Amino acid sequence: MTDVPLLSRSALDRAEELRTDSAALRAGWAEALLLRVNHRGQVRLDGGELILDPATELGPEPVSGAVFLGRRDGRHLWAVRVAALSGELGDLRFVGHLFDDSSAGLLTTAIAILNWHDSAGFSAVDGAATTPTISGWSRHSTSTGHEEFPRTDPAVICLVHDGADRVLLARNGNWPERRFSVLAGFVEAGESLESCVVREIGEEVGLAVSDVRYLGSQPWPFPRSVMIGFSAVGDPDAPLAFTDGEIAEAHWFGRDEVRAALEAGDWTSDTDARLLVPGSVSIARGMLEAWAKA
Repeated sequence: MTDVPLLSRSALDRAEELRTDSAALRAGWAEALLLRVNHRGQVRLDGGELILDPATELGPEPVSGAVFLGRRDGRHLWAVRVAALSGELGDLRFVGHLFDDSSAGLLTTAIAILNWHDSAGFSAVDGAATTPTISGWSRHSTSTGHEEFPRTDPAVICLVHDGADRVLLARNGNWPERRFSVLAGFVEAGESLESCVVREIGEEVGLAVSDVRYLGSQPWPFPRSVMIGFSAVGDPDAPLAFTDGEIAEAHWFGRDEVRAALEAGDWTSDTDARLLVPGSVSIARGMLEAWAKA
Protein backbone atom coordinates (compact mmCIF):
# COMPACT_ATOMS: atom_id res chain seq x y z
CA MET A 1 0.00 0.00 0.00
CA THR A 2 1.36 3.41 -0.96
CA ASP A 3 -1.52 5.53 0.37
CA VAL A 4 -3.77 5.38 3.41
CA PRO A 5 -7.14 3.84 2.40
CA LEU A 6 -9.81 6.52 2.14
CA LEU A 7 -11.99 5.18 4.94
CA SER A 8 -8.96 4.77 7.21
CA ARG A 9 -8.39 8.51 7.16
CA SER A 10 -9.70 9.95 10.38
CA ALA A 11 -8.96 13.18 12.19
CA LEU A 12 -11.86 12.55 14.57
CA ASP A 13 -11.12 13.08 18.26
CA ARG A 14 -13.20 10.27 19.76
CA ALA A 15 -12.88 11.74 23.28
CA GLU A 16 -13.54 8.37 24.91
CA GLU A 17 -13.09 9.89 28.36
CA LEU A 18 -16.33 11.85 27.90
CA ARG A 19 -18.55 8.86 27.10
CA THR A 20 -19.27 8.20 30.79
CA ASP A 21 -19.17 11.84 31.90
CA SER A 22 -22.85 12.72 31.90
CA ALA A 23 -22.25 16.20 33.27
CA ALA A 24 -19.75 17.06 30.53
CA LEU A 25 -22.03 15.69 27.83
CA ARG A 26 -24.98 17.71 29.10
CA ALA A 27 -22.82 20.82 29.27
CA GLY A 28 -21.61 20.34 25.70
CA TRP A 29 -25.05 19.56 24.31
CA ALA A 30 -26.04 23.21 23.81
CA GLU A 31 -23.31 23.67 21.18
CA ALA A 32 -23.19 20.08 19.96
CA LEU A 33 -23.70 19.07 16.33
CA LEU A 34 -25.82 16.17 15.13
CA LEU A 35 -25.40 13.84 12.14
CA ARG A 36 -28.62 12.23 10.95
CA VAL A 37 -28.30 8.88 9.14
CA ASN A 38 -31.19 7.02 7.53
CA HIS A 39 -31.61 3.25 7.42
CA ARG A 40 -29.91 3.08 4.03
CA GLY A 41 -26.79 4.66 5.48
CA GLN A 42 -27.41 7.92 3.65
CA VAL A 43 -26.75 11.39 5.00
CA ARG A 44 -27.68 14.88 3.88
CA LEU A 45 -25.12 16.79 1.85
CA ASP A 46 -24.62 20.34 0.72
CA GLY A 47 -22.35 20.42 -2.30
CA GLY A 48 -20.50 17.33 -1.14
CA GLU A 49 -20.19 18.51 2.48
CA LEU A 50 -21.86 16.76 5.41
CA ILE A 51 -24.81 18.63 6.91
CA LEU A 52 -24.67 18.71 10.70
CA ASP A 53 -27.64 20.03 12.65
CA PRO A 54 -27.84 21.54 16.14
CA ALA A 55 -28.19 18.64 18.59
CA THR A 56 -30.71 20.67 20.57
CA GLU A 57 -33.24 19.93 17.82
CA LEU A 58 -33.66 16.57 19.59
CA GLY A 59 -34.25 18.13 23.00
CA PRO A 60 -32.62 20.20 25.73
CA GLU A 61 -30.14 17.45 26.74
CA PRO A 62 -28.67 14.22 25.33
CA VAL A 63 -31.37 11.71 24.38
CA SER A 64 -31.40 7.93 24.43
CA GLY A 65 -30.57 6.49 21.02
CA ALA A 66 -28.11 9.23 20.10
CA VAL A 67 -24.44 8.19 19.97
CA PHE A 68 -21.59 10.45 21.07
CA LEU A 69 -18.93 10.31 18.35
CA GLY A 70 -16.34 12.70 19.73
CA ARG A 71 -15.55 16.35 19.26
CA ARG A 72 -14.29 18.69 16.58
CA ASP A 73 -13.07 22.24 17.14
CA GLY A 74 -14.22 21.93 20.74
CA ARG A 75 -17.82 21.01 19.84
CA HIS A 76 -19.37 17.66 20.66
CA LEU A 77 -20.53 15.47 17.78
CA TRP A 78 -23.46 13.06 17.94
CA ALA A 79 -25.21 10.74 15.49
CA VAL A 80 -28.76 9.43 15.38
CA ARG A 81 -30.72 7.07 13.15
CA VAL A 82 -33.74 8.61 11.43
CA ALA A 83 -36.55 7.13 9.37
CA ALA A 84 -36.23 9.50 6.42
CA LEU A 85 -34.16 12.35 5.04
CA SER A 86 -34.81 14.85 2.27
CA GLY A 87 -32.67 16.95 0.01
CA GLU A 88 -29.29 16.00 -1.46
CA LEU A 89 -28.38 12.58 -0.06
CA GLY A 90 -25.13 10.66 -0.22
CA ASP A 91 -23.93 7.13 0.55
CA LEU A 92 -20.44 6.72 2.04
CA ARG A 93 -19.54 4.12 -0.59
CA PHE A 94 -20.09 6.60 -3.40
CA VAL A 95 -19.19 9.98 -1.88
CA GLY A 96 -16.52 9.04 0.65
CA HIS A 97 -13.78 10.29 -1.65
CA LEU A 98 -15.24 13.80 -1.41
CA PHE A 99 -14.72 14.13 2.35
CA ASP A 100 -11.79 15.47 4.33
CA ASP A 101 -10.22 13.28 7.02
CA SER A 102 -12.52 14.61 9.73
CA SER A 103 -15.76 13.99 7.85
CA ALA A 104 -14.58 10.59 6.60
CA GLY A 105 -13.86 9.43 10.15
CA LEU A 106 -17.09 10.91 11.47
CA LEU A 107 -19.36 9.23 8.94
CA THR A 108 -17.55 5.88 8.97
CA THR A 109 -17.83 5.70 12.74
CA ALA A 110 -21.46 6.82 12.78
CA ILE A 111 -22.59 4.22 10.25
CA ALA A 112 -20.71 1.39 11.99
CA ILE A 113 -22.04 2.11 15.48
CA LEU A 114 -25.61 2.76 14.34
CA ASN A 115 -25.61 -0.48 12.35
CA TRP A 116 -24.56 -2.32 15.50
CA HIS A 117 -27.41 -0.75 17.49
CA ASP A 118 -29.88 -1.82 14.79
CA SER A 119 -29.02 -5.48 15.37
CA ALA A 120 -28.31 -5.42 19.11
CA GLY A 121 -31.77 -4.74 20.50
CA PHE A 122 -31.80 -8.09 22.31
CA SER A 123 -29.04 -9.62 24.39
CA ALA A 124 -27.06 -12.44 22.82
CA VAL A 125 -26.64 -13.89 26.32
CA ASP A 126 -30.17 -13.97 27.75
CA GLY A 127 -32.44 -12.80 24.93
CA ALA A 128 -33.78 -9.87 26.94
CA ALA A 129 -34.29 -6.43 25.45
CA THR A 130 -31.27 -4.14 25.75
CA THR A 131 -30.97 -0.41 26.26
CA PRO A 132 -28.10 1.86 25.15
CA THR A 133 -25.63 3.14 27.74
CA ILE A 134 -22.28 4.95 27.82
CA SER A 135 -23.65 7.53 25.38
CA GLY A 136 -24.28 4.81 22.80
CA TRP A 137 -21.10 2.75 23.22
CA SER A 138 -22.64 -0.22 25.00
CA ARG A 139 -26.00 -1.82 25.70
CA HIS A 140 -27.34 -3.37 28.91
CA SER A 141 -29.71 -6.30 29.23
CA THR A 142 -32.93 -5.19 30.90
CA SER A 143 -33.11 -8.61 32.59
CA THR A 144 -29.66 -9.23 34.07
CA GLY A 145 -27.78 -5.98 33.43
CA HIS A 146 -25.28 -7.86 31.26
CA GLU A 147 -23.27 -5.36 29.20
CA GLU A 148 -22.54 -5.83 25.51
CA PHE A 149 -20.20 -3.74 23.38
CA PRO A 150 -20.16 -2.87 19.66
CA ARG A 151 -19.12 -5.70 17.36
CA THR A 152 -16.70 -5.37 14.49
CA ASP A 153 -16.44 -8.36 12.15
CA PRO A 154 -12.91 -8.91 10.74
CA ALA A 155 -12.60 -9.83 7.09
CA VAL A 156 -9.46 -10.44 5.05
CA ILE A 157 -9.03 -9.08 1.54
CA CYS A 158 -6.14 -10.40 -0.51
CA LEU A 159 -4.37 -9.41 -3.70
CA VAL A 160 -3.11 -12.65 -5.22
CA HIS A 161 -0.26 -12.21 -7.69
CA ASP A 162 2.22 -14.49 -9.41
CA GLY A 163 5.35 -12.79 -8.09
CA ALA A 164 5.81 -11.06 -11.42
CA ASP A 165 3.34 -9.18 -13.64
CA ARG A 166 -0.01 -10.92 -13.21
CA VAL A 167 -2.74 -10.56 -10.61
CA LEU A 168 -5.78 -12.77 -9.98
CA LEU A 169 -9.12 -10.92 -9.96
CA ALA A 170 -12.57 -12.42 -9.52
CA ARG A 171 -16.21 -11.55 -10.16
CA ASN A 172 -18.84 -12.37 -7.58
CA GLY A 173 -21.91 -14.06 -8.99
CA ASN A 174 -24.06 -11.10 -7.94
CA TRP A 175 -21.97 -8.55 -9.83
CA PRO A 176 -22.56 -7.43 -13.43
CA GLU A 177 -20.26 -8.63 -16.19
CA ARG A 178 -16.72 -7.19 -16.31
CA ARG A 179 -16.71 -6.03 -12.66
CA PHE A 180 -13.75 -7.65 -10.92
CA SER A 181 -11.95 -7.22 -7.62
CA VAL A 182 -9.52 -8.96 -5.31
CA LEU A 183 -10.74 -11.85 -3.16
CA ALA A 184 -12.11 -11.43 0.36
CA GLY A 185 -13.85 -13.32 3.13
CA PHE A 186 -14.74 -13.27 6.82
CA VAL A 187 -12.44 -14.60 9.51
CA GLU A 188 -13.79 -17.69 11.27
CA ALA A 189 -13.71 -18.39 15.02
CA GLY A 190 -10.33 -19.65 16.19
CA GLU A 191 -8.61 -18.63 12.96
CA SER A 192 -5.62 -16.38 12.41
CA LEU A 193 -5.78 -13.73 9.70
CA GLU A 194 -3.09 -15.46 7.66
CA SER A 195 -4.84 -18.81 7.90
CA CYS A 196 -8.05 -17.16 6.78
CA VAL A 197 -6.32 -15.83 3.67
CA VAL A 198 -5.15 -19.30 2.69
CA ARG A 199 -8.53 -20.90 3.42
CA GLU A 200 -10.63 -18.25 1.66
CA ILE A 201 -8.55 -18.28 -1.52
CA GLY A 202 -8.71 -22.06 -1.56
CA GLU A 203 -12.47 -22.13 -1.02
CA GLU A 204 -13.33 -19.41 -3.50
CA VAL A 205 -11.07 -20.26 -6.44
CA GLY A 206 -9.35 -23.53 -5.48
CA LEU A 207 -5.88 -21.97 -5.48
CA ALA A 208 -3.12 -22.66 -2.95
CA VAL A 209 -1.23 -19.48 -1.99
CA SER A 210 1.94 -18.72 -0.06
CA ASP A 211 4.02 -15.76 1.11
CA VAL A 212 1.05 -14.08 2.82
CA ARG A 213 1.95 -10.49 3.73
CA TYR A 214 0.03 -7.77 5.56
CA LEU A 215 -0.65 -4.60 3.56
CA GLY A 216 -3.02 -2.41 5.60
CA SER A 217 -6.58 -2.15 6.89
CA GLN A 218 -9.75 -0.15 6.44
CA PRO A 219 -13.04 0.12 8.34
CA TRP A 220 -15.93 -1.10 6.20
CA PRO A 221 -19.17 -0.32 8.05
CA PHE A 222 -21.45 -2.32 5.74
CA PRO A 223 -22.73 -3.39 8.12
CA ARG A 224 -19.84 -3.29 10.67
CA SER A 225 -16.65 -4.85 9.34
CA VAL A 226 -12.97 -4.06 9.13
CA MET A 227 -11.13 -5.12 5.97
CA ILE A 228 -7.60 -6.39 6.63
CA GLY A 229 -5.51 -6.34 3.48
CA PHE A 230 -2.93 -8.90 2.46
CA SER A 231 -1.00 -10.00 -0.58
CA ALA A 232 -0.15 -13.60 -1.44
CA VAL A 233 1.54 -15.50 -4.24
CA GLY A 234 -0.20 -18.10 -6.39
CA ASP A 235 0.63 -20.18 -9.44
CA PRO A 236 -1.08 -18.79 -12.59
CA ASP A 237 -0.77 -22.20 -14.25
CA ALA A 238 -2.75 -23.96 -11.53
CA PRO A 239 -6.38 -24.73 -12.39
CA LEU A 240 -9.10 -22.64 -10.75
CA ALA A 241 -12.20 -24.16 -9.15
CA PHE A 242 -15.17 -22.13 -7.92
CA THR A 243 -16.27 -24.50 -5.19
CA ASP A 244 -18.22 -22.35 -2.72
CA GLY A 245 -20.63 -20.79 -5.21
CA GLU A 246 -19.66 -17.16 -4.56
CA ILE A 247 -17.36 -16.62 -7.52
CA ALA A 248 -18.71 -16.65 -11.07
CA GLU A 249 -15.37 -16.27 -12.80
CA ALA A 250 -11.74 -15.35 -12.12
CA HIS A 251 -8.85 -14.53 -14.43
CA TRP A 252 -5.20 -13.55 -14.29
CA PHE A 253 -4.72 -10.00 -15.58
CA GLY A 254 -1.47 -8.39 -16.66
CA ARG A 255 -0.08 -5.27 -15.02
CA ASP A 256 -0.67 -3.14 -18.12
CA GLU A 257 -4.32 -4.20 -18.29
CA VAL A 258 -4.82 -3.31 -14.62
CA ARG A 259 -3.16 0.06 -15.16
CA ALA A 260 -5.50 0.76 -18.06
CA ALA A 261 -8.53 -0.18 -15.96
CA LEU A 262 -7.39 2.13 -13.16
CA GLU A 263 -6.93 4.99 -15.60
CA ALA A 264 -10.39 4.35 -17.09
CA GLY A 265 -12.08 4.87 -13.73
CA ASP A 266 -14.05 2.36 -11.71
CA TRP A 267 -17.03 0.01 -11.94
CA THR A 268 -19.17 2.86 -13.28
CA SER A 269 -16.90 3.52 -16.25
CA ASP A 270 -18.48 3.35 -19.72
CA THR A 271 -15.40 1.74 -21.25
CA ASP A 272 -15.90 -1.48 -23.20
CA ALA A 273 -12.74 -3.04 -21.74
CA ARG A 274 -13.11 -6.51 -20.26
CA LEU A 275 -11.90 -5.30 -16.84
CA LEU A 276 -13.58 -2.79 -14.51
CA VAL A 277 -12.12 -2.25 -11.02
CA PRO A 278 -13.53 -0.93 -7.70
CA GLY A 279 -13.77 2.74 -6.84
CA SER A 280 -11.44 4.74 -4.64
CA VAL A 281 -13.44 4.29 -1.42
CA SER A 282 -12.49 0.59 -1.32
CA ILE A 283 -9.16 -0.67 0.00
CA ALA A 284 -9.20 -3.05 -2.98
CA ARG A 285 -8.44 -0.17 -5.32
CA GLY A 286 -5.55 1.04 -3.19
CA MET A 287 -4.08 -2.45 -3.22
CA LEU A 288 -4.38 -2.64 -7.01
CA GLU A 289 -2.92 0.84 -7.46
CA ALA A 290 0.12 -0.01 -5.34
CA TRP A 291 0.67 -3.28 -7.21
CA ALA A 292 0.26 -1.59 -10.60
CA LYS A 293 2.92 0.99 -9.73
CA ALA A 294 5.46 -1.60 -8.59
